[in-house]
Amino acid sequence: MRYVWLTFRYAVGMAAFALVVVPNSTTELLGQSLLTQQSQPTPTATTPQTPSAVPAITPSPEAKAGQGLSSDLQKIETNVRPSVIWVSSFDPKGNLLRTESGFFISADGKFVTAAHAIEGAINAVAKTGDGGIYNVTGVLASSKELDLAVLQADVKRVPFIELAKNIDVPVGTGVLVVGSALAGNEGSAREMTIAAQEQHRIEMAGTTPVSAVGSPVVTENGEVVGVVIAAGEKTGARSSSAVESLLSRVAADTHARWPATAETQPTPKATPKPRLVYAPAPAFPPGVSQGGVSGTGRFRLSFDPNGNVTNVQLIKSTGNPYFDQSAIKTFRQWKSAPSQGWQATVPVTFQTR
Repeated sequence: MRYVWLTFRYAVGMAAFALVVVPNSTTELLGQSLLTQQSQPTPTATTPQTPSAVPAITPSPEAKAGQGLSSDLQKIETNVRPSVIWVSSFDPKGNLLRTESGFFISADGKFVTAAHAIEGAINAVAKTGDGGIYNVTGVLASSKELDLAVLQADVKRVPFIELAKNIDVPVGTGVLVVGSALAGNEGSAREMTIAAQEQHRIEMAGTTPVSAVGSPVVTENGEVVGVVIAAGEKTGARSSSAVESLLSRVAADTHARWPATAETQPTPKATPKPRLVYAPAPAFPPGVSQGGVSGTGRFRLSFDPNGNVTNVQLIKSTGNPYFDQSAIKTFRQWKSAPSQGWQATVPVTFQTR
């Protein structure tokens, strides 16, 4: 009987041990699985797996729009971006017309953008990513056919990028479109591929935002081979050779100007030629009656815009005060046609017979 009782107590004890140990083992296993999952990146898609399996990660399809650039491409973007600007143009009333990108191509402030970006403008400002704001003094060259314009900013020295010359970019070449830092996420560098190329025109496979118009197109070697002129699902650009062709029209002494300003200003009228409309001869003074008395002098007359004499200056006396006084009195009555104001030197001779 005692042996049976001991056997019963042993069985109950083993059952209690099982109830305590097994739950603890399960809890420890689940804790390890959660920690393992938390230490891994959040998966984009998962399939049913065991609790301890590591989920797969699918790359984001937007990775090439400013994300996931290689170190070499990041270096190119870093070198190019300081030269890319934000160009805002204004109409004659000071209203903002549009804002698009551009980039400096010389240290003295010459920059390239799309021609339609400044259409109808009489003023513009160029903004850099570091907060600089520069007045644009005018257009140096523009082509509606190419949709390109070269303008001049009022700066002393700025970072710039040089255009590649005579470079043929074959179809399939990878390129980088670098937008303005002021465009936010839209200005992120985008990897694209040359899809087609004709004379002065490049088509690229890839979508770009509207703010990318005017941005430089750069090869993986860091060479600027184009300027974006059309954005969206089909991105178009003008080649660097097209920009060089436009630059060849700019003479060394060319001054930047706004064509729209010249169109809105009236053509100045020609200044009328000064002419006398009333000029009586000085009368012989009645107090001088001796025969053979004579005198010759010169007088400078000043006329106002209305044609009135405002001053008579004695240049050379006739030698007779009566002659001088008579001449001055008569000259004050002279009239001329309206003008911008002018002067005339008049000789006069008095002589008795």
